[in-house]
Amino acid sequence: MRTIRSLLPAILVTLFVAACSGSAMTAPAANDRDGTGGAGPAAEPAKPAPAQGVVDGQTAYRDDAKIIRTGSITLEVSDVTSALRVARDAIVGLGGYVGASTTSNDADRPSAEITYRIPADQWERALDTLRGLNGLTTKVVNEHTEAVEVTGQVVDLEARITNLRASESALQGIAAKATKITDVLEVQAQLTETRGQIETLTAQLKDLNDRTAYATLTVQYNVPIVAVDVATKGWDPTAVIDEAAAAMVSVLQGLATAGIWFAIVWLPILLVLGALTLIVVVIARRFGIGRRTGGEVPPAAPVTGDA
Repeated sequence: MRTIRSLLPAILVTLFVAACSGSAMTAPAANDRDGTGGAGPAAEPAKPAPAQGVVDGQTAYRDDAKIIRTGSITLEVSDVTSALRVARDAIVGLGGYVGASTTSNDADRPSAEITYRIPADQWERALDTLRGLNGLTTKVVNEHTEAVEVTGQVVDLEARITNLRASESALQGIAAKATKITDVLEVQAQLTETRGQIETLTAQLKDLNDRTAYATLTVQYNVPIVAVDVATKGWDPTAVIDEAAAAMVSVLQGLATAGIWFAIVWLPILLVLGALTLIVVVIARRFGIGRRTGGEVPPAAPVTGDA
């Protein structure tokens, strides 16, 4: 019986061949520049496949660059409800869809925030459409767009997935030949790890492809702000009357509270203090405290000029 150690050279050779095959598929050999394999007459080089449509009378070729486009735009519209309907129909007509939406009506001023997913090749047309909306857009308040190229990331993920799948196939072949339980378990563990890496990278690749195929645009819809509305927005007569009435009630409550405290607390204290003062004065007069003595000489009267 052959153990996993006896199969180790075969594993290494298989993995090496799989890794080399991924790079060999992306570039021709140095001595095979004409793509004929070095044998037979040179074949005519293949032309790139044209993209759908014609631009300015010339054939447009497909661009393989992977670009993630995102952006945001704030619009003032005459009617939010009509603008939302026209924008939705236009985006759907371009092959896009509504990803998320939020609407509000604060102080009778409707507004909405919509996130659209737009095909990448329809990005500029979608922006032009939203800037007009059949005359419903009165002002483009602000606009911001970004473009990030991820071609290298996509190519790297595809190559890693290809190599991992080749390793998975090699491990499956080794597992089919293994007879010892320990060898089978070891190979199965490696297969599980490899399969997990493939699924993770595949999900990342799918996300990148989705984000490059469909751009993301967030649009804020508002109605124009009228100067009179701004001037009167902070003043409410009913609220002023309520505040004045509440202030008057507070003043009256304060006066009533002070009267109650005076009648219950301070008035008895003042009465007691007055009674004690009166008693002290009566006793002082009874004992002659504070009276003048008989030996005291009264002060001399002032001398007038006639004397």
